Amino acid sequence: MFGNPCRRKASQKLSVLLIIFGFVWGLMLLRYTIQYPRHENSVKLREQILELSKRYVRVLAEENQNMIDGASMAGSADLKKTIAVLLDDILQRLGKLENKVDDIATIGSTNSTNSTSGNVVQAPPSKQGNVPVISDLCGLTSIDGFPHCEEKIMWMKEMWQSESCYANYGVNGSTCSFIVYLSEVENFCPMHPVRIRQIADDTALKPKVQILASLEGLIELLSSREELLWIKQRIQRMEGKWITALTSLVKKQNLEHQPKKKILLHLGLLTKESGFKIAENAFKGGPLGELVQWSDLIASVYLLGHSMTLSTSVMELKSHLSTLTGNTAGCPIRGEKLLDLIYIDIVGLKQLNSILGASFTHYRCVLRVLDSFGTEPEFNHAQYAKKKNHGSPWGKLNLIPKQFYNMFPHTPDNSFLGFVVEQHFNSDNITQLRKNQRTNKALVYGKLAEYWEDKTSYLDIVRKKAEVHGTFHNEHRVQIPDYVVNHGILNGLNLQLLLSKSKVFVGLGFPYEGPAPLEAIANGCIFLNPKFRPPKNRQNTDFFKKKPTFRELSSQHPYAEIYIGKPHVWTVDIENPSEVEAALDQIMELQVEPYLPYEFTNEGMLERLNWFIAKQDFCRQREIWPPLTALRTKTAKPHQSCVEVCQESQLICEPAFFYHLNKQAELERYGIHCKTLERHSDLYAPSYDPANQKCVLQSDYLLFSCAGSHENYNRICPCRDYVKGQVALCQHCLEK
Repeated sequence: MFGNPCRRKASQKLSVLLIIFGFVWGLMLLRYTIQYPRHENSVKLREQILELSKRYVRVLAEENQNMIDGASMAGSADLKKTIAVLLDDILQRLGKLENKVDDIATIGSTNSTNSTSGNVVQAPPSKQGNVPVISDLCGLTSIDGFPHCEEKIMWMKEMWQSESCYANYGVNGSTCSFIVYLSEVENFCPMHPVRIRQIADDTALKPKVQILASLEGLIELLSSREELLWIKQRIQRMEGKWITALTSLVKKQNLEHQPKKKILLHLGLLTKESGFKIAENAFKGGPLGELVQWSDLIASVYLLGHSMTLSTSVMELKSHLSTLTGNTAGCPIRGEKLLDLIYIDIVGLKQLNSILGASFTHYRCVLRVLDSFGTEPEFNHAQYAKKKNHGSPWGKLNLIPKQFYNMFPHTPDNSFLGFVVEQHFNSDNITQLRKNQRTNKALVYGKLAEYWEDKTSYLDIVRKKAEVHGTFHNEHRVQIPDYVVNHGILNGLNLQLLLSKSKVFVGLGFPYEGPAPLEAIANGCIFLNPKFRPPKNRQNTDFFKKKPTFRELSSQHPYAEIYIGKPHVWTVDIENPSEVEAALDQIMELQVEPYLPYEFTNEGMLERLNWFIAKQDFCRQREIWPPLTALRTKTAKPHQSCVEVCQESQLICEPAFFYHLNKQAELERYGIHCKTLERHSDLYAPSYDPANQKCVLQSDYLLFSCAGSHENYNRICPCRDYVKGQVALCQHCLEK
């Protein structure tokens, strides 16, 4: 978007520091030339800018030495956000420029790769000099929700000839051509209604998906990849369930009218470059939560009929993206859209950034990032996180928070992708098994013997009530009580069989938020869920210290505690022997039926993902989804977040609606009259101070946050209803 002023002066071998330096220097000189063309001390001032730029870049390089990786930095959003910080500080020190430009390097997280038409209507000349007014914006009546639109139009007005690729996209110097480019390629402005209709017509002509009735082709593909063996085996075990679920969903919803999309899935955690060795340890008790989610995502995308490409190495990723790399222009590559969606994890995202270099920013809006524990807006926004000193190696990605896909619906600012709970026996099967087998078995949740350390007194209580079994790998020869019957690491089917014969599934407190407790509940077990007092978070627990969230875990499995509860889930303080014993006494007297929430079934996963693929649009954002019919506006008290106030009404905070509420006219519709109005880049906007009738609107859309709160302001919160058992979808979502 901003061009590359240093490219004319530097060879391809210049270091990243010189690129940053050249960028900052060129932009500052440009600003100076525009604003002070006849300043008598221009030479001296330019020398000061040069020296100050060198100094700041040198300091920045020292502070961020471990983060710089060449091409990755050259095109990343973090780089441009960093430039914004540099510019802001330099401007303050010089004292010569009137306005801060802290947003000048903000990346439009929702870029599009589609080309545009060169036939645009000339806009009338502005009546306010260089400042565009609404009546001049090519027929647009509002630019609400696009805070950078006006400044980008002004930038294009001065710089549209700096890159030849702008003309290739139809930019011809008119305001209308700027808006077409900035709405359809860079996505800084709203799309013109006429263009929306034209593109909708084009979409209608695209090939439609063909729903598949078999997983045979996918299993054959996975069989050729050793690193995907665990995923292949899981999909094979569940093949019948997948086909039955798809058949059922097709009868309820028309799935085949969806456009067929080109989808790349890059499993960064399985690459050798990651160093995790997850594939090698999958059968030795290693972490499987992420593999479960990837497995179910792969099966769902395949069955829904989209064009799917898998990648499990950096070299493979490079080959799939070869036509995108090496782009040094300030615009995306023109031509047919190469990818509609990229599913990726955070490790893979860094690999993708390094490969794409300067092209990365143009494809960030198609990203969907698998993120187990969630990423809150204040960690995602690089500049804000730095200002607040929020350290996390997983944050500062500058994506729209809904692009992060979680395993559980614990972070409403993100999207709940979920997974499928494996279940091979129905209620009748389990009842019969229990008639023929002893049911006073307690199966302990912990695949590594290290998880069992310091839990002997707790397990001694369990032993009084039941026979204690385990399925753990004891590579380090940890001392385990002699009374434990260890079955070793079991495959999925044998584990299901053991669960179906067990009475209680005993949590040890770790791992957090895994899929296993839901599998146990689905097989008729009662889950003994350790309570955390105080709740675990990044301030008191090493495991969460670098996680990009302030979320607090009240127990080992908050979803099971909150969304399921008794009689299937008993949440107890395992440090309190009497509380544990009392709970076990009641549990051993119960006979519960298997229970599985719809959202964790094969059909629930297919339904949810189908709607996400069809409706989530972070590139053009042509429509608000979920639909506004689901909006329920609530006012929070000081110190109260939108998550909390929505939950009080049994609703869910929906950040997609912030765009709609972030307007003075909308606030007045809800009886909030603003005597004064300000725009802030902070987590508590939109909000108001009733004592002073002061309203605050959000100036940075990446900081729309369900989690934010303020001690003096009442937050204006966008809540929505939801389908029982499918919290990711609203009640009217299935009608749209």
